[in-house]
Amino acid sequence: MLRLAIAAFAALAAVALTGCRAQIEPPGDAGVCYHLAAIENGKPKFNVLARNVPDMEHCAAQLEAMRTHFLSLGGTHSDIVGAYQANFLFLGDQGVFTGASFDGARYPFLVRSGDALVPVGSAP
Repeated sequence: MLRLAIAAFAALAAVALTGCRAQIEPPGDAGVCYHLAAIENGKPKFNVLARNVPDMEHCAAQLEAMRTHFLSLGGTHSDIVGAYQANFLFLGDQGVFTGASFDGARYPFLVRSGDALVPVGSAP
């Protein structure tokens, strides 16, 4: 019984501490595609990758081009994070996922089909 109480207390403490941590917010500027370059001391550093981007799909394409370019130069980070109009974009070998928060749920946006990224649910 004591072990169960300790485990419950530890779980509640972890949830409470998670709630106190500062949340990383994506920039919300219209038409601007960002790359999340670093997080230092809980503060994000977003770099502008492109302006006048018409939609999230074009921002994802810009981020993917940057990701593959860095990998071709010998980079080792296959996963990168970007932002477009207050939404996060998470790019990796599996495709592009989107989410409203950095630590929250991530939803498929573009998936890999060979060498191409295609919208979720499109025909192969």
